[in-house]
Amino acid sequence: MRRKDAEEWALKMERRVDRGESVSKNIPDDLSTFSHLIDLHIADMLEVGKALRRSKTYTLEKLKEKIGTVRFDLLDRERIIQFARERRAEGAGPPTISADISYIKTILIHASAVHGISVSPEQVDLARVALKRLGLVGKAQERDRRPTQEEIDQLIAYFDSNSRQKSPMSRLVKFAVATAMRQSEICSIEWPDMDERRRTVTVRDRKDPRNKDGNDQRVPLVDLTGYDAWELLMEQRRSTTNKGRIFPYNPRSIGTAFHRACMELGIEDLHFHDLRHEGTSRLFEAGLQIEQVALVTGHKDWKMLKRYTHLSPDTIVRIARDRKLG
Repeated sequence: MRRKDAEEWALKMERRVDRGESVSKNIPDDLSTFSHLIDLHIADMLEVGKALRRSKTYTLEKLKEKIGTVRFDLLDRERIIQFARERRAEGAGPPTISADISYIKTILIHASAVHGISVSPEQVDLARVALKRLGLVGKAQERDRRPTQEEIDQLIAYFDSNSRQKSPMSRLVKFAVATAMRQSEICSIEWPDMDERRRTVTVRDRKDPRNKDGNDQRVPLVDLTGYDAWELLMEQRRSTTNKGRIFPYNPRSIGTAFHRACMELGIEDLHFHDLRHEGTSRLFEAGLQIEQVALVTGHKDWKMLKRYTHLSPDTIVRIARDRKLG
């Protein structure tokens, strides 16, 4: 099955609808697989200008690899459960498998709603009930790991002394703490979106569970975490000639380099994403209110921010003292 075939078939069906003709749901055998439905979904998204995120593209490719050849009329509860078991055997955890299952349902619903294809999204719901009971799907456990300042200093020194490191990892570590941005956001911001007068940068299509696209947010570049976000961007400007992305690096490569450094330094159970946690906590420790922190971090649900407020008693005493002196 080729994507061109899928698009041609979809175009043929749409023209028949435009002419007022009935659309047969007897899909040809060579255009009847789940991979075909994925291609239709991608083609439709691109047609309306909705580019797929890297994570979604990766997941859809994995689905095509594992169940792409399955006829969509045979993609029932048992086959979906089998898929989940196979993913677990590969090492995928409950959150990852849960995301896979959600995408399967998204593809099926899209095929039914947009193209009138007879599919059974309810089979996904039945499978999910079973998968929950089997412990194969579930939410990710919330992490509360915060790096110590000593660990951050060790990492910065390690990256500064590593002449083979192509990306400016020490600057990226500092910027992650300074802005509490996700690594994908750090690698997506662009120079044209930086406002020097306001000292802000616009993060395009920021992650929002209620709004998948068009969630652009202007983020203040502040000096409240021990690292000055604005000055770090000025350093980056002086060290690069790139006119597009400010940090033109692969987010996965950054995560890999960070993990390798932690291994060599003997720093246990620390991920690059934990720097977002650290930055968020430091913003609270600086005395910002929850709505002010949300403007920096991009959290839409303030309840989600509560898990970042791991403030020590000493910090609360310091904040109270500073306010009294102020």
